[in-house]
Amino acid sequence: MKKNILVLCTGNSCRSQLAEGYLRHFYGEIANLYSAGVETHGVNPRAIATMKEDGIDISAQTSNHVDEYLDIPFDLIFTVCDHASERCPVFPSSAQRIHHNFTDPAKATGTEVEIMAEFRRVREEIKEFCRMLEF
Repeated sequence: MKKNILVLCTGNSCRSQLAEGYLRHFYGEIANLYSAGVETHGVNPRAIATMKEDGIDISAQTSNHVDEYLDIPFDLIFTVCDHASERCPVFPSSAQRIHHNFTDPAKATGTEVEIMAEFRRVREEIKEFCRMLEF
């Protein structure tokens, strides 16, 4: 039976979308992947673009609120920012929880080249973290 995994972030716009994409890529055969936010901000176009550069299409992913998933018995809840970790609701399951605070690339400033460099840096951090997870 596939495991249910939730990636949780503040706005379900960047970090959780990147993580969902990589987890789906690495573990989609053994897991049902979901991502959500304690708010919803829409999927960031730069997140879509940076994943496309790495050969992963997340353009069909949606920005969802965590309340949409309260009835799913999660096996793992992965928070990717401190804010979401602090505000994560209690789920009616014995889900394992892991947390890693990644920098929010959506807050990057500078030229478009500098902003995309930050998206790529965070993407690579998330990719390596996701690759090392064991279920």
